[in-house]
Amino acid sequence: MREFLDQASKSYYEGTPVLSDVEFDLLATKHNYNTVGYKVTDAVPHTYQMYSLQKCFDLSDAPLDVNECTRTPKLDGAAVSLLYVNGLLELALTRGDGIQGRDITDKMAELVPNKLHRVGRFKDLYNGVVQITGEVVAPSSIPNSRNFASGSLGLNDIEEFKTRPLVFVAYDAFPHCVPTWTNEMNILKQMGLNVVTNFDVTDYPTDGDVYRLRDSRDFEDRGYTAKHPRGAFALKEQKAGEITTLLDVVWQLGKSGVVSPVAILDPIVIGEATVSRATLHNIEYIRDLNLEIGCQVEVIRSGEIIPRIVGRVNPF
Repeated sequence: MREFLDQASKSYYEGTPVLSDVEFDLLATKHNYNTVGYKVTDAVPHTYQMYSLQKCFDLSDAPLDVNECTRTPKLDGAAVSLLYVNGLLELALTRGDGIQGRDITDKMAELVPNKLHRVGRFKDLYNGVVQITGEVVAPSSIPNSRNFASGSLGLNDIEEFKTRPLVFVAYDAFPHCVPTWTNEMNILKQMGLNVVTNFDVTDYPTDGDVYRLRDSRDFEDRGYTAKHPRGAFALKEQKAGEITTLLDVVWQLGKSGVVSPVAILDPIVIGEATVSRATLHNIEYIRDLNLEIGCQVEVIRSGEIIPRIVGRVNPF
């Protein structure tokens, strides 16, 4: 299963996910899988590491006092870093594995200021080097909008990229230069960037909320694990699947020429659709979930479209 989740993680950060976030989270939790990101072959180091967020599914289990936090929507796009030197855009990178990413400066120069608008009392702020991190998002009206955003960053044709309806929304800056995070976001807004604290997400995809300590010094003093900042977390909705019986497994030939197993299910209603078949990926996936004909299984619809089995349900 670790090899399968490694491939799923790689596909996610390349913009071609094979699992939904719900499925990945379920399997990662079940198998204690903690690897984040993937290694890129044409890598450039981030000036500051890009961390992922610790996930929480119930505020009663929150790792922080939410009264000390600011809550913002968690945008569902492609994370990138921007490096400004003396106010000029010098480098933009995909998230990659958080340590290093792929150079996308030519594309991000079409979405963000090439020179920060440093005016008034903020004109001397962010002299030298600052790394601004954020999310490139596409409108929710575009099918698979997160994949669309991530895939757009991999385009070779810059003219094609210019036609894509993409937006960059900043959510952090390093080093922190003001006492509170919300003030820092307000300053970045005045410098010409969209910021998550006042970006209208109505027409854009989100997948939860982010809680972050307001006090920047407190945030830094709490430090980081190998993967997460201790001063922030993501609250995500854990969607429960529907339970049914696995009646049979058949093998089908896909358009790519790959033969893959498909579950035949006792029909169930998920959302507004009746589901009687679900993907099983490959034989190792079946073995890892310990599936047998006649067993009870939990089924979800990936992206509200593709039915998938995410686990076996043991009888009481």
